[in-house]
Amino acid sequence: MLVETSRHGHVLVVRIAREEKRNALNAEISAGIDDAMNTLEDDPELWCAIITGGANVFSAGADLARGTGTPTPRGGYLGLIRRHRTKPLIAAVEGFAVGGGMELVLCCDLVVASRGASFGLPEVKRGLMPDYGGAFRSARVLPVNVAREMLLTGVNLSAERAERLGFVNLLTDNGGALTGALQLAEAICANAPLAVREALHLFDHEVNGDETEIWEHSDAAHERLLATNDVREGIGAFFERRTPTWTGT
Repeated sequence: MLVETSRHGHVLVVRIAREEKRNALNAEISAGIDDAMNTLEDDPELWCAIITGGANVFSAGADLARGTGTPTPRGGYLGLIRRHRTKPLIAAVEGFAVGGGMELVLCCDLVVASRGASFGLPEVKRGLMPDYGGAFRSARVLPVNVAREMLLTGVNLSAERAERLGFVNLLTDNGGALTGALQLAEAICANAPLAVREALHLFDHEVNGDETEIWEHSDAAHERLLATNDVREGIGAFFERRTPTWTGT
């Protein structure tokens, strides 16, 4: 199983378990996340969830060799990217969360990270752009110029800087992200679950609104990039472990 789940009272912990491949996101992981998120929504005894990775990495993003599979009916890509959720979801991050890993974090309501964690959107280094929402969701949770810096340079953001900027809710010692997330989840679950869901619904409506049009723009931009020489060069250079030679075509 590449996605493992466990219950802690009213809290569901979802762990990506492909650490030997840096938790690169493939079709099996997407299906596992989708199953876990469906369980969260459908089980009245579950009030909150945490998504996490291993002790050394949250996720290196999409598996460039095999892809992430097809969108799921309820969650879209990765089983989560376009999901309508009613219950709180917390990201517990150790190591790096980059590319699709960062975009999973951007789907969450709260973020707990260890001091050694980092976040990034490195797609421009491969001739691509973040196509799972990172290109626009990053600007909702980070200062605009910081989000723009991440998108245009592909350089990672440290957890300590992310905490100062308000993206990370709780910063822990290395190895403590899941424990911190469980404590945060317990604080949420101490409250009336229906009231929490109503508050979260109103908040999400105000912050995110209707994403239909922006997804259309994102999908069209991604399709244009897939037809370029630069994307073939960027992905080829990644697998060949060399610096890409861009042509702008």
